[in-house]
Amino acid sequence: MIDEKVRSFEFGVRRDQFGVSSCSSYSEHRPKLLRIPLAKLKGKHTQMRVTFLGGVRTVTGSATLLEKGPLKWMVDCGMFQGSKEHEERNWNLQAYQAKDLSFILLTHAHIDHSGLIPKLLKDGFRGKVICTKATLDLCEVMLQDSGHIQETEAEWQNRKGKRAGKDEAIPLYTAEDAGKSLPHFQTVSYDETFQLTDGVKARFQDAGHILGSAIIEIWVEEADGERKIVFSGDLGNSDQPLIRDPSIVEQGDILWLESTYGNRLHKSREETVQELLKIVQEAIANQAKVVIPAFAVERTQDIIYTLGQFIRKGSIPPIPIYIDSPLAISTTEIFKRNSDCFDQETKDLLSGGQNPLDIPGIHYTQTTEDSKAINEAPGAGIIISASGMCDSGRIKHHLKHHLWREESHIIFIGYQAEGSIGRRIIDGAKTVKLFGEEIAVKAHIHTLGGFSAHADQKGLLDWVSHIHNPELQVFVNHGEEKVSLELSQLVSEQFHFKTTVPQWKEKRDLFGDEQEVIPEERVEEAIPPEESFSVLFKNLDRTYKRLRRKLKREKKKGESFYDPKRLKELEEVNKKLEELESEL
Repeated sequence: MIDEKVRSFEFGVRRDQFGVSSCSSYSEHRPKLLRIPLAKLKGKHTQMRVTFLGGVRTVTGSATLLEKGPLKWMVDCGMFQGSKEHEERNWNLQAYQAKDLSFILLTHAHIDHSGLIPKLLKDGFRGKVICTKATLDLCEVMLQDSGHIQETEAEWQNRKGKRAGKDEAIPLYTAEDAGKSLPHFQTVSYDETFQLTDGVKARFQDAGHILGSAIIEIWVEEADGERKIVFSGDLGNSDQPLIRDPSIVEQGDILWLESTYGNRLHKSREETVQELLKIVQEAIANQAKVVIPAFAVERTQDIIYTLGQFIRKGSIPPIPIYIDSPLAISTTEIFKRNSDCFDQETKDLLSGGQNPLDIPGIHYTQTTEDSKAINEAPGAGIIISASGMCDSGRIKHHLKHHLWREESHIIFIGYQAEGSIGRRIIDGAKTVKLFGEEIAVKAHIHTLGGFSAHADQKGLLDWVSHIHNPELQVFVNHGEEKVSLELSQLVSEQFHFKTTVPQWKEKRDLFGDEQEVIPEERVEEAIPPEESFSVLFKNLDRTYKRLRRKLKREKKKGESFYDPKRLKELEEVNKKLEELESEL
């Protein structure tokens, strides 16, 4: 049991600019408490159940569905990124049971953890998204930026596809859809225990990964007493600039443990900083450009801080430093507004009158014209641009201009997922395709692991070592398959905990005498399809429109030539359509 006072989680309702109901913390009007009292569930199945919907045997699409009787909630709701196979998963969220979810507990704002929330709203979710204030601030810009990217990518595909006679591409969601999701967010403070419903309470602790990131602890009342579930979220690297180190958790019955860097060790922070300094000094000497693909959140601010230290110490002269990402510019302002999340060293700098994110020579480029002008500027310079994996955003334009230049330097400071452009470059590709053009890779390519926002293998094992429960069950997630398996084995051997690397969409009953994996046939009986009629009708409408376009093309062909074989095929199509019409 936990000793501190537990606050009940209450939701007031107001209407926002989009007409969507939104929550206000702890309303003075004392609205009805969001509860499903477990005491009233007698005679019903109240066994805790989990479905692993994402972030298993991959580093993307983090999502876990938890059920306690009729109560359903999720931890994270991330977008799948990287390979085409993974990205196709974003379109089928039937297993997420959007209409039946009461809430989503969100560990942090990165799109691979939050990016499907707007899509879930489109599919019928009307619950609350619970997170820290800094996470909400970041989601406000990141989700809308994600929606804008979806729209832009769809427009580009349609311009290209129209010439090839391909079907119309539809964005996963739009910037407007993302904006409509924001009123569903509810913020909580670190280290504050709050009641979600009878028998279920939770607490967020600092994960030290990015601004506002959280470890989530959940306490659940079971027949034999209270049990505790811990989600590590993405654990941060110790001694990062700006933010605090990860909080320590000492108790738990079941742990979800991330494994992004579960099979490797980072260079020390000091080694990494010196390596960056050497690269920048070489580029200055040769009047060359340094291009740094960086995630808009945390890595960009980390690099700004480090370059500022170089300049303040006189290690390099002030040179043009371009922050070429509207998202990174917005998130840097959010950092400045959330100084309560900073570590003591950064707070001391601020109290001494120094802002670690304001440095000489820094240029924030908002417009497309300013972005294009960067590559025309002569002399040395540093370009920091998103996205960190190089699959979208302005970074692709800068790579197109500099990858083929032997004097340029490309520095990767964050994780590069399988299938991403960044991963292909660091794996030694001789060319990469950017905007339909093959670009030679001749620039100096560097990977600086010490800037990672993720704990390495040693950091993960050190963090786990503080949990004092010999019966701890560990689910290893958020890592490529071979990495998760390796870390799982290490945790088992070192601590003798029971470890599992689950499969995608695997379902388990928790807290029984034996944790049972639910067979696929039982899954179908227990959880029927929950896709809403509105979503089905949208899909039918899209299929109908695609069919109409194909029929128009066939009609044009038919006017110019006669093909008996094709005529017979069209008669078969017509017959099937008539049968379908009668069924409807």
